[in-house]
Amino acid sequence: MEPPPEEQEEQRVHRVNSHSEPDLTSTSSGVSSILSWEESRSTTSSGDISGASGSSGEILTTEAAIPRLFDPTPSCEELDVAVTVREKCVGRSNKGMTWGFTSVIGRRREMEDAISVIPAFMSRKCDHVGGCTAPDSKTAAEISPVHFFGVYDGHGGSQVAKFCAERMHGVIAEEWGREVVDDSGWRRRWEAAFSTSFERADSEVHTSAVAPEMVGSTAVVAVLSGCQIITSNCGDSRAVLCRGTDTIPLTVDQKPDRQDELMRIEREGGRVINWNGARVFGVLAMSRAIGDRYLRPWIIPVPEITFMTRSNEDECLILASDGLWDVMSNEEAGGVARCVLRRRRRYSTADGGSPAQAVADYLTEIALGRNSSDNISIIVVDLKPKRKRQPRQ
Repeated sequence: MEPPPEEQEEQRVHRVNSHSEPDLTSTSSGVSSILSWEESRSTTSSGDISGASGSSGEILTTEAAIPRLFDPTPSCEELDVAVTVREKCVGRSNKGMTWGFTSVIGRRREMEDAISVIPAFMSRKCDHVGGCTAPDSKTAAEISPVHFFGVYDGHGGSQVAKFCAERMHGVIAEEWGREVVDDSGWRRRWEAAFSTSFERADSEVHTSAVAPEMVGSTAVVAVLSGCQIITSNCGDSRAVLCRGTDTIPLTVDQKPDRQDELMRIEREGGRVINWNGARVFGVLAMSRAIGDRYLRPWIIPVPEITFMTRSNEDECLILASDGLWDVMSNEEAGGVARCVLRRRRRYSTADGGSPAQAVADYLTEIALGRNSSDNISIIVVDLKPKRKRQPRQ
């Protein structure tokens, strides 16, 4: 008899991890296996790999009551009792949502990444935010938090990435909160808010002299409501969603050799030169970013926005800079995340350690073990409800 799909996946991921363990043991952290690493949960390092930082937290939400509505008592001729379960917003069933992150300098001389985690950066009714899966439910009409996560990968310096981490979420909240002139739909409202916010941030970098014109940053951000994951991306940082046994890309890297981007650059009189990879004029390995005024109009701060309706099968959300994606595929990262999450949930202890933080730490260790040459920044959001579990005997 074949084992269940989840066990098959864990076995497959274990084989992948086992293959990469020699690389991991060569790093200064001395990690030899998932379990031994999870017990130590150390993010410190030495030698050329330095500047590690990590954090985790719990985003509390109000647990929604789910009443069951019974029809009046049937007559003696009726044999069945009709039962209706009221719909609810997917995210409102969570007793608490946890997150974790790491941001390390890696093998670079300078730390140019920045991250931003802003729980409840807005508080709105789910049906007001848009895309509510249960618009007639009680939970849709309740004020609930909307959460913000962002990863910014700077180049030429850290100034623009740090500015975005401090400012972007505030600008997005301001733009979304503006009075809507025409009722063009909630998706269009979010698209306008994100597009205008990225343009505003780029303009403020220039007018406030935040950084020289040769400094810029990617930006991948995710807004999480009770029923939607709304993602906005500018550059080659990336967001993926682990749903069941699938890893779903929520963004597509904006690289100079991507066909539509290549055509846009050349149409504007620019050139893409292969210099250690495709680069705009042989300089920048991405086609969109905030900052980089010296490469206008070929480098633009225009984001691509995607919408994903949340599901009860969602495991976690991963946002990361290319320090991770240069050495791991979406599927590998998703497989490792599912394996660590399920193992940590199954054998959770009373120490209160966050499964999401365990995933972020372990993905960082793998990237370092595979000799990623870039800064590595990762945010992991656990999308499963937090349950009380019995500690392993």
